[in-house]
Amino acid sequence: MHDEEWIPVTPQNCAALAGPFYHGTRAELSVGDLLTAGFRSNYDDRVVMNHIYFTSLSKGAGLAAEMARGDGRPRVYVVVPTGAFEDDPNVTNQKFKGNPTRSYRSVYSLEIVGELESWEPYDPEFIRQLRRRVEEGLGEIIN
Repeated sequence: MHDEEWIPVTPQNCAALAGPFYHGTRAELSVGDLLTAGFRSNYDDRVVMNHIYFTSLSKGAGLAAEMARGDGRPRVYVVVPTGAFEDDPNVTNQKFKGNPTRSYRSVYSLEIVGELESWEPYDPEFIRQLRRRVEEGLGEIIN
């Protein structure tokens, strides 16, 4: 989206995005499982999520998986939204114009249709620094 004008993704126009879409977590899940809102955040146990989050960038989902709490290994699932979705307000227009992370959220479930075996990783030091910032509460979740 370098020279293109950014168009916000809303529940009204989200069907124009075809995917593929990804969700990163440490939970061990299977094809056919549904990811739903209403559970504790992968990053802050005090927060129960009103939305389920996903991205169209496998690297971004890999970062989410690395950052997620839990004992399981980081996993990136290929998902299909079962209903309308919108841009993730936690990143949209926060540091850069638009939604360069191509992150979205929905109140509807995501169906798991596959799992990636590998994805482009982030630098381990970047992950450590980001994890420290999250643990210090330096990133309020817009839920």
